[in-house]
Amino acid sequence: MMQPLLMRLHQQHPDAEIHVLAPAWSAPLLARMPEVTATIENPFAHGAFDWAGRKALGRHLASADFSQAYVLPNSWKSALVPFFAKIPERIGYTGEARFILLNQRHPKSPLPRLVDRYAALAADFSDPTPNPRLTSTQEQQQAVRTALALPANTAPIIFCPGAEYGPAKRWPIHHFAALARQVEAPVWIVGSAKDAPVGAEIAQQSADKALNLCGKTNLEQAIDLIASAKAVVTNDSGLMHVAAALDRPLVALYGSSSPGYTPPLSAHATILSLDLECSPCFKRECPLGHLHCLEHIAPEQVLATLPH
Repeated sequence: MMQPLLMRLHQQHPDAEIHVLAPAWSAPLLARMPEVTATIENPFAHGAFDWAGRKALGRHLASADFSQAYVLPNSWKSALVPFFAKIPERIGYTGEARFILLNQRHPKSPLPRLVDRYAALAADFSDPTPNPRLTSTQEQQQAVRTALALPANTAPIIFCPGAEYGPAKRWPIHHFAALARQVEAPVWIVGSAKDAPVGAEIAQQSADKALNLCGKTNLEQAIDLIASAKAVVTNDSGLMHVAAALDRPLVALYGSSSPGYTPPLSAHATILSLDLECSPCFKRECPLGHLHCLEHIAPEQVLATLPH
């Protein structure tokens, strides 16, 4: 979601180095963004305050002579590190009373898409927000297939059945399994170790038509597997955005969340959403107990949108 901002900054300042303060797990993703020079590990857990730790990190970064800092989260604590680093220009949305911490504050954005809100922090652009683009070479794609003993020349359909936020964003297991039985291409299931039980159940219900790779790849390998896919079927998840940034044909399934806020940013993406009266509810679990917003998206509807 923030890469288009980096694209604009790189366009404005082609000789500048762009360093990204981010959790360690995201480093492989950032390494595939050509605009990123380096990643600085953010050691603070989600929700953790750690005043002393943020102050120490800021003072450590002060010697790097950064000229600008773009603070994308709206929280007060997220602006502490650039403040302690004494970075001259500290830019972001007003957020949680950050009047001292940020010295270039933008009012709350009326733009509906999160990606546009981030990109708008780079001023003086009237052109449309560019789509994210990740890199993946054929050598990298073949290397992961070799490491996992996968066929070298197969063009699979990849399922991404996970959704970290909660079950209200997950297309039902039996639908994934039914779709796997209907497609002609091999089906590979990709996700984190947390998704392994879901992947195993899909594989079992598909009569082993689908191969469960959840938890068997790191993020970098998942990127390269998706990059060589014939198509991707995915919930609204991080891997959905990876598939979009790799410009693969994809079908994105939306239930409790909104494609108007965080859509897959690709001309090759098809969004399936029933737009029921009760959705989007943005809940982790269906508050009505029936999950009609996803249950009523039939496998045949998805199959009809896949490339042949």
